[in-house]
Amino acid sequence: MENIKKAKLIDLHAHVRLNSTDGAAGKYGPETGEDENGMSWYRVGNYKLYGVKHKSSPFTDPKLRIEKMKKEKIDFQVLSPSPLTYFHFIETKNAVSFCQKHNDACSSLVKIYPDKLAGLASLPMQDINEAIIELKRAVNSLGLLGAAIGTDFPINLDDNKLDKFYETLVDLNVPLFIHPAPMGIDGPEGDLKLKRFDLDVVVGFASQETIAVSTLIFGGVLERHPNLDVWISHGGGGIPMLAARLAVASRKRPWASETLKKDGRFEELIRRIWYDCHVTDLHALDLLKKWVDNNKIVYGTNFAGWDHSDNEYHFEPDPTWADNARKLLRMS
Repeated sequence: MENIKKAKLIDLHAHVRLNSTDGAAGKYGPETGEDENGMSWYRVGNYKLYGVKHKSSPFTDPKLRIEKMKKEKIDFQVLSPSPLTYFHFIETKNAVSFCQKHNDACSSLVKIYPDKLAGLASLPMQDINEAIIELKRAVNSLGLLGAAIGTDFPINLDDNKLDKFYETLVDLNVPLFIHPAPMGIDGPEGDLKLKRFDLDVVVGFASQETIAVSTLIFGGVLERHPNLDVWISHGGGGIPMLAARLAVASRKRPWASETLKKDGRFEELIRRIWYDCHVTDLHALDLLKKWVDNNKIVYGTNFAGWDHSDNEYHFEPDPTWADNARKLLRMS
């Protein structure tokens, strides 16, 4: 993993699909196939994603991944589980089975390409004790660099039951990546209006990310755990647009703590969180930078995902983002 220390471009938003985990969650899959017209699909529970190729793609084939990374001048990637396979709402037994198999396979993969890849752990967040056990195993025994979880699971991100989990992350000295998943895969159905036009991904993700950031701040998580490092996908969703409104709420709404009501406290806390730059266009990135210091932004691509292309960005990655990634990953 020495290459990460000199890498100029480090991608921290890169999901991986591991073929060896097929069926690891029991009846929930995951499973891949093709319809009668040859269109690829990916099944998790009763949810089927069409049109995103998994087999023989950079998602599943490490050689194709490395080739594509080279083409895009990405020196190093940190792999996280696919949002479709968080499995945060299924039976604990099946979730633990999947997470263990995923983390074992991810660890084996990155050990084959230590100069190009590292990994994050998948965790069964429906059972916090099991999540902590698997987090410790993934970091201490498998060599993974942290964990990746969804924005939604049976309890809220600010629930006191999660304090032990956050404390474990701090004790292990590893960061936490939070990324949304389409609603209704294995949990609550969510807003049915978001089921049209892929709005559950295009709009729903931004909503979930905005709620996650707000909850971490308003719910006191960052104040209770001052050494916790969290990074959020897609520039925090709608945070760049809504930060001013959230700041006003933090000072005027009756639920706000006395600490949060202090001038500048919300602004200080929003800068405690890390954000990836996968916001698609320069205008959104500029808006993010009005609220977040550049030293809290990291490079991310949603590598090989539906909204990633070879010429995705209309801006050049900031060379300092690699140093930010190293600091976040404890690789400085």
